[in-house]
Amino acid sequence: MRTLPTLATERLVLRPFLLSDAAIVQQLAGNRDVADTTLSVPHPYADGMAESWIAAHQGAWTRHEEATLAITERDAGLVGAITLRIELPQRRAELGYWVGAPFWGQGYASEAARAMIAFGFGKLSLQRIYAHHMVRNPASGRVMAKAGMTHEGTLRRHFYRWGIPEDVAIWGILADGTP
Repeated sequence: MRTLPTLATERLVLRPFLLSDAAIVQQLAGNRDVADTTLSVPHPYADGMAESWIAAHQGAWTRHEEATLAITERDAGLVGAITLRIELPQRRAELGYWVGAPFWGQGYASEAARAMIAFGFGKLSLQRIYAHHMVRNPASGRVMAKAGMTHEGTLRRHFYRWGIPEDVAIWGILADGTP
């Protein structure tokens, strides 16, 4: 695993981030509504954070820890990000993503998630991919369902976002298709 992959779908290209993407990342991820729907995107999104985040991707990939790709649409350009946090000894990964608010409801996250899941099972030989979302963000659950994942349960008050306890829904998919 030397360089991050590039994956193509019907409408999207998932590619490694470039430092030149930093301003758009800061603009999209820096939107409070985007940060509010994720477990890890900071807010406010300060100058320099996007550059540092992008600069860390290749090293995380080389260490077999993460595959983070830009979600790009042929006409709209950069619309979001998608990540597999890889746990190779366990042959599993956690799927995470965000999409900029102007691009919500257009199916980009579902399409990107299906591509990353196929990559994880195919190229990385993973056996399980899982994801979670805040229960108050049912749109993310719909993304996971459309990507073929199964709702496995809910962890009550599992995560604190901005000092408020959040219930988190867990989803998963297995390489052999077992429900």
